[in-house]
Amino acid sequence: MLFCHSQPESYHQHSASYIREALAPFLKNEEAKLMAENGASRSPFQYILCAATSPAVKQQEESLTYLNQGQSYEIRMLNRKLVEYTDISSKYVKSIVRVVFHDRRLQYMEHQQLEGWRWNRPGDRILDIDIPLSVGIQEPRSHPMHLNTIEFLWDPVKNASVFIQVNCISTEFTPRKHGGEKGVPFRIQVDTFTSNEHGEYLEHVHSSSCQVKVFKPKGADRKLKTDREKIDKKSLQDRDKYQPSHDTTLLKECSPWPDALNLTIHSSSSTPSPHLLPSSSPQDTQQWLHRHRFSPYSRLFTSFSGGDLLRMSREDLIQICGPADGIRLFNTMKGRCIQPRLTIYVCQQQARHQPAIKPGGGEIYHALYLEELTLLDLSEKIALLYSITPQQITHIYRQKSNGIHVLVSDEMVQNFREETSFILSTIRGNYL
Repeated sequence: MLFCHSQPESYHQHSASYIREALAPFLKNEEAKLMAENGASRSPFQYILCAATSPAVKQQEESLTYLNQGQSYEIRMLNRKLVEYTDISSKYVKSIVRVVFHDRRLQYMEHQQLEGWRWNRPGDRILDIDIPLSVGIQEPRSHPMHLNTIEFLWDPVKNASVFIQVNCISTEFTPRKHGGEKGVPFRIQVDTFTSNEHGEYLEHVHSSSCQVKVFKPKGADRKLKTDREKIDKKSLQDRDKYQPSHDTTLLKECSPWPDALNLTIHSSSSTPSPHLLPSSSPQDTQQWLHRHRFSPYSRLFTSFSGGDLLRMSREDLIQICGPADGIRLFNTMKGRCIQPRLTIYVCQQQARHQPAIKPGGGEIYHALYLEELTLLDLSEKIALLYSITPQQITHIYRQKSNGIHVLVSDEMVQNFREETSFILSTIRGNYL
């Protein structure tokens, strides 16, 4: 599905001016610097984070940008090939955006840090994509086990924008100290890949990143104001030691993130484990849930290992997932082979003009195995057989030989004879 807003024709006709406008105040300084460092081998891609840089950063240091927790920020993806380069062969490129630690010590502990955050914020993500605001992107995805990562496709011959939301704050990863806390900086990194002859996005073409700090809502605005007031109080000579503040942040080229390629491969071709074991990791548990059609509950159980899920009782799962899915989840993860208390055979009534579906003119019946002699169990089994939801079945009637319709109840189900055969027909969603 294509997520994009309608654009006027002039949007693409004047893409060069769009690039110049987005890159202006950087073109003079940054482009000259890149030309000096890299000669003519500049990357065709450019990424702009639409958030102001801090003025309290010294000239020789990397720029720093303040963000508000949960606020949507635009990342413009600009392709300078529109002006200076030839077309690339791939129709689309895949960009992977991630929030990672700037501090190398925390990078080594990233897994433990993210697991701790996941435990304290169950069901939340570190990085989200604001799809309604994003322009020109396709197939946006957020892997349930990679809370700090999103990915999407976009057309490299057109400009595109993705809006992101960072839901963690810098102080959540800082140990408490006397006199307050100083939040850790993060990095927002974008890794971009083109597709190979098999349609797999494995060919790395570009990476860039910038340094950010994330504050509670409106905290970034207050911090930016404080920094500006601090610089304004300095003498003109001292101000020259600091970088000027820009309204937007230019992401600088960097090395690709080590697991960027692995994440792309994993998200497209991984094979889940067929069994849920006490030793199953949260990632294996997520794959198991998706494979057994429990995807609606994957976010709810996002931090659960196999052992955590297996320790839950049948009543716990029914309370969380409802009777139908709770019982099915309990039975599936326990691998129980339940001996049915009643077996009946059903066949859907064929229309008169339809040919017989079995050679010889006979009908084909399906077996329904009831573990509980209840109307609810019967409804669930019928719904599962015909790929509908149990809620679509409002009543079930049994038609007697004299033509009257009797409402089926738990007591009637309990008095069905073993291996009785029924022909099913529907009237306004009710089975006869």
